[in-house]
Amino acid sequence: MSVSNGRMESSLVHEILSHLGLANKTAAWGTLGTLRPFLSFNVDKDVQRLLEAIAGQGVDQGTIVDVLTNRNGEQRQLIARAFQERTQQDLLKSLQAALSGSLEKIVVALLKPAAQYDAHELRAALKDISSAEDVGVEILSTRSPPQLQECLTIYKHDFQVEIENDVRSETSGLLRDLLLALAKGTRESYSGIKDYNLAEQDAQALQEAGEMGTGETWIMILTQRNTEHLNRASVIRNIPLYFAEKLHQALQGAEPNYQVLMRILISRSETDLLSIRAEFKKKFGKSLYSSLQETMRGDCRSALLALCRAEDI
Repeated sequence: MSVSNGRMESSLVHEILSHLGLANKTAAWGTLGTLRPFLSFNVDKDVQRLLEAIAGQGVDQGTIVDVLTNRNGEQRQLIARAFQERTQQDLLKSLQAALSGSLEKIVVALLKPAAQYDAHELRAALKDISSAEDVGVEILSTRSPPQLQECLTIYKHDFQVEIENDVRSETSGLLRDLLLALAKGTRESYSGIKDYNLAEQDAQALQEAGEMGTGETWIMILTQRNTEHLNRASVIRNIPLYFAEKLHQALQGAEPNYQVLMRILISRSETDLLSIRAEFKKKFGKSLYSSLQETMRGDCRSALLALCRAEDI
């Protein structure tokens, strides 16, 4: 565990600075996703294409990828319902039976409603102490209040336990306190009134807390103050840059971290992936598309490239 009850470790300080206060800031990037509603959408034709892709002697992976990565989340759910009505079979289970490996995992992620996917990612992270901090803080702090509420409702339904119970049993110290505070969803709403005195006081309190190595002040301010206030206190990072850095890190090493790549590319594809691509190119001197193209191998490569969409010149 990288945190303790006594002194806040530098890694958690970095996590707080990197993640908290991001959720409401994503609205500004809402038109910069790579995946938009498919204008010529025809649910019956898509169902037929998917049926043909899995009914032949060999599975047509290209067709499956083409359909699912060119329809937004709402359209994919319409396809799943229409498939069920037409065949009396579950589309997700049908595709799982036809696919395997990393492509199967991507298809599962694409077909799950976003909130359910987040809930399952949280559960898996909390059961794996090596990813609890990274995944837990990322999801709980970058989803809007309605998204977070839906995610936590599904978490309780699917796993028959409140997320707070899992957090208490699977984590400890400041990480536990941080995740519990985020899961409450008690962040203030922006009233339109700018309190510059409070912003100055909070900035001073955060600086003193960092120097003393205590985390309670950080957690209280950064999980309760509204994002406009936090922005004035200069504690919110560039969101697309944060995700660009995570993608770059996931591409390093002998084997890419497929789970991180998949989670970010899918979850940001309808919000700010274009901005993430721009920050990636600016920071690392190479486009995200080229980096994926050079690093990825296997049957999931085409799906991830399709979500990324295009080269940045």
